[in-house]
Amino acid sequence: MKKIGFIPLRKGSKGIVGKNKRKMVGRPLFTWVLGEAIFSDLDCVYVYTDDQDVIDFINNEYHWTNKVKALLRSEESASDTASTEFAMLEFSEFINYDFDVFCLLQATSPFTKKDDINACLDKLNDDYDSVLTVVNTHRFTWNEDGTPANYNINNRPRRQDFDGLLVENGAVYITTKEALKESKNRVSNNIALVKMPEESMHEIDSESDWTIVEQLLINRQKEAKESRQITHLVLDVDGVFTDGTITYTKDGEHTKSFDMRDGMGLEILRQFNVKIMIMTSENSELVSKRMEKLKIENTYLGVKDKYTLLKNILIQENISINNVAYLGDDVNDLTNICSVGWSLAPNNATDVVKQYADVVLSKNSGAGAIREACQFIMNYNKRF
Repeated sequence: MKKIGFIPLRKGSKGIVGKNKRKMVGRPLFTWVLGEAIFSDLDCVYVYTDDQDVIDFINNEYHWTNKVKALLRSEESASDTASTEFAMLEFSEFINYDFDVFCLLQATSPFTKKDDINACLDKLNDDYDSVLTVVNTHRFTWNEDGTPANYNINNRPRRQDFDGLLVENGAVYITTKEALKESKNRVSNNIALVKMPEESMHEIDSESDWTIVEQLLINRQKEAKESRQITHLVLDVDGVFTDGTITYTKDGEHTKSFDMRDGMGLEILRQFNVKIMIMTSENSELVSKRMEKLKIENTYLGVKDKYTLLKNILIQENISINNVAYLGDDVNDLTNICSVGWSLAPNNATDVVKQYADVVLSKNSGAGAIREACQFIMNYNKRF
């Protein structure tokens, strides 16, 4: 049974300009649900968009998996008036309905986890034709005529005694091919429900919505942390190994400065069986040469979605993210900073990173910050 994911993206956005590509906790918004879809039980995930930048991003970023495909949608299906169902059917016809199960995932629902997707897929196996995600809200609702819709005003129930209402959160919709062909709708016939946390009800239609959702995501990531022995240290490069500046020659070539003491710190740390990995958004030959000199084999260059790549590496090595320490300095490190077992930031890191890092080092980047981080990890690991 072939199960595909479908993430429709439009370049235009009325409420928040460029919403789908804008960085939410340091990652493009759409990558939150895309990353979870990659690690779910879906066989393939299609991003259907009219934005060539998104297509290029996906082709460059997710070369380590064959599950993700980006397709250019028509202008008609990407218009303000076109429905999601129109895009679903256009896409389905384009691939000749080459699927058994169709899973619609909304990019504006960053709280969606792989477990939510898998729970919906499991429900479909219980003789349902469609599944959608809902939230159990305990709000009291009213009719326009001033009468209560879901409770007795003379016997107001306590929250723990109140069943509440099940409300669509717009995150996941799954249907069989047969049901989609027949109804031309995202859900139809015999429909099952899967509950998601109440926080997933938040929609992102304004700047204030964005701020609320981003803070909730940060809190969720940080609350999942556990104290475990550090077995892996992942480092950014610019603003960590270097002071963040680049020196250009008259011929346009540039140079970077590295602190030799940092290299010694990493060498010592490896003697204590801590694996070193480099993860940087820049694709630099200078960086490659420096890491080769330091004998760091696990060097990943040109990485924009650092969190999804890190999760894939950890799955391959069968270790927990709580066994990882991460040293970064800027917003593109933020999700990893909020998620790993221990996160560290140089003293001259950006304010937002220092706000959420577990440890702010006393040394600046390119001036002993890495050496200090190595010493912290060695001291911390002594308790294990």
